[in-house]
Amino acid sequence: MHAAAPTPSAHPGKPAVFRLPALREELNLHPGPALASGEPSWTLEDPVRNGFFRIDWMTFEILRRWELGAPDAIARSVDEETALNATLEDVAAVLAFLQENQLLRPDPLASSRALAERHKAAGGTLATRLLHGYLFFRIPLVKPDAWLNRVAPSFNWLFSNGFLRLTLLALLVGGVLVWRQWDVFRSTLADSFTPSGILAYALALTFVKCAHELGHALTAKRHGCHVPTMGLAFLVLWPVPYTDTNDVWRLPEKRKRLGVAAAGVRTELLIAVWATLAWTLLPDGLLRAMAFPLATTTWIATLAINASPFMRFDGYFVLSDWLDIPNLHARAFALARWDLRERLFGLGEPPPEYFPRRRHWGLIAFAWSVWIYRLVLFLGIAVLVYHFFIKLLGILLFCIEMSWFVIRPIANEIKVWRSLAPPLKRSGRARTSFIVLLALVLLALVPWPTRVQSGALLRPTQVFPLHAPEHAQVTSLPFQEGARVAQGQQLIGFAAPESKSRREALDAQAERLRWQIGASSFDAEQRAGSAVLREQLATLEAQLALLGEEEARYAPRAPFAGVLRDVEPELAPGVWVGRNERVAVLVGEGAHEASSYLDEETVRRVAVGDSAHFYPEGLSGPVLKVKVANIDRDATRVLPGGPWAAQWATAQGGPVQARERNGAWYPEHAVYRVSFTVEEPAGALAGRAWRGKVVIDGNWEAPGARFVRSLAALLRREAGF
Repeated sequence: MHAAAPTPSAHPGKPAVFRLPALREELNLHPGPALASGEPSWTLEDPVRNGFFRIDWMTFEILRRWELGAPDAIARSVDEETALNATLEDVAAVLAFLQENQLLRPDPLASSRALAERHKAAGGTLATRLLHGYLFFRIPLVKPDAWLNRVAPSFNWLFSNGFLRLTLLALLVGGVLVWRQWDVFRSTLADSFTPSGILAYALALTFVKCAHELGHALTAKRHGCHVPTMGLAFLVLWPVPYTDTNDVWRLPEKRKRLGVAAAGVRTELLIAVWATLAWTLLPDGLLRAMAFPLATTTWIATLAINASPFMRFDGYFVLSDWLDIPNLHARAFALARWDLRERLFGLGEPPPEYFPRRRHWGLIAFAWSVWIYRLVLFLGIAVLVYHFFIKLLGILLFCIEMSWFVIRPIANEIKVWRSLAPPLKRSGRARTSFIVLLALVLLALVPWPTRVQSGALLRPTQVFPLHAPEHAQVTSLPFQEGARVAQGQQLIGFAAPESKSRREALDAQAERLRWQIGASSFDAEQRAGSAVLREQLATLEAQLALLGEEEARYAPRAPFAGVLRDVEPELAPGVWVGRNERVAVLVGEGAHEASSYLDEETVRRVAVGDSAHFYPEGLSGPVLKVKVANIDRDATRVLPGGPWAAQWATAQGGPVQARERNGAWYPEHAVYRVSFTVEEPAGALAGRAWRGKVVIDGNWEAPGARFVRSLAALLRREAGF
């Protein structure tokens, strides 16, 4: 409702004199606390709407003289009777405040039209009403004031010093007992994430929140305040209990206001302390099972949500009362926005409010903390809403969340900047800020030479792992760890007695068949069966060749010259080794190769022929020049086997996120293998495998291109139905 504008009373031959509209008769004034500047304050109460307004000394003196009717008379009276220097602008500011908050008596001739206009403006369009209804609305459920008057004395023991000391003792005992049963507590917490456990947590949370609001109401009633309503508030369709305790604003003592603001948190902490102690003392059963969700839920909900000053929960009101700064968020935001404009544009405008230096910078830092916290929180809520509802509705609600909570505040600030266009054109700092912004945009859009860095593995090209044959016994060990071996030399000797007996038997059979085939030329009957004898001999010779290959495994020889590495330390003549057990590795001293795995976003910036450098892990060797030799066209499904397979997985300290299953490592995301040729001698790195990193001189790319591609991929993926 808009109050009628002051109307001039015209008198012939005299200048027009404005008459101020009268104040509403039911308004009340209460003494308030001293402000941060030291000046007194008062609280103006609107009992019809249960609204309260903190006013300063100047406003109070002007309202005391409101019956004078004329702005100049009021300003002159304040000047003459107080130490204040009032002006007509001060009176006009108070008039605007009274009109905006409907604290003036309406003009009977224009009240109907003014009420209709205010109602229409407050209601907004249908879309605006639906949006506000979705984001926040309240449903009053009960009027508890009369009931609280009757029951409040029964809860006085909760506020006694004796109960406080007893609760502190319960906290100490419960904490010690939980520490002693920590394994049981942790396992119970892990086992409670079941459908029935989640239901128990939901019921516990409902009970705790109802007790939270009852704590506010009882504390307010203890200090003589009126509690008109209690009900449910819906924040983005999420129900939250609320209690109307606006009446505490007329309490001049900060201690009492802080007590009401902190009553909800105090109630939850009381429940948490006693529920924790009950869980440690009660035997297994229903009561102990009920105490556990009360203990865990209450601690988490109180410390993580209600105690936070970044949202308008209890922590915010406690901090606001402690600092004695009503509307803390709005005033801190206004100061931070002013500071931002001054830093960017240097307009030289006065701050919206003056505070001591430490409080000034503290409020600015607090505002930025709230903005960052809310940005992360609202983004999380928007994503949660998107995934919670069906896709089409989720997209719509996601856009509403982002536009209202994130885009709208930024757009409003930019609108203010646009209104400052004339002074911005004259500001040197504004031009500097524009040049810096333009430079940042160019840095994001102009392609720059990029370097791709990834974990890599350098190893010799020639690697011969030495595995033991079946049921082998070491007979000789001619070389030790680090020995140089020439091509063709026997690396190790194994004995297999059954192999020797099989060869003797096969040789005897083959010799007999050869004799029979040779003698068949003298006998016609034997000559007719010579074809069968020759087939039997061929079979025996094939068995002898196969046996020879098996015997070669018992006396393995070096396929190339190299160095013997990773010799099993327990090897010695007479020791038996298992089948396929790796006993050593022969590593060639010639060429080396490097390889790495890149994700699909990074691999597009690399091409065959790009130069790179390999840096060994820990800088324990020289830096090698390498060149991209090959890039796999298909993503790697399983990391390669071999002696160093596990070194690629992050679980083994490698660069690729992979999971192990049945001895094989499977990448969590699409990765592509990139191979490198080493263009210079390995030097001190020769003869061994080295884990390190490779830095590739990739293609030129704009820094913002990756963000654009990721956003486009996200939109393309989520746009499909």
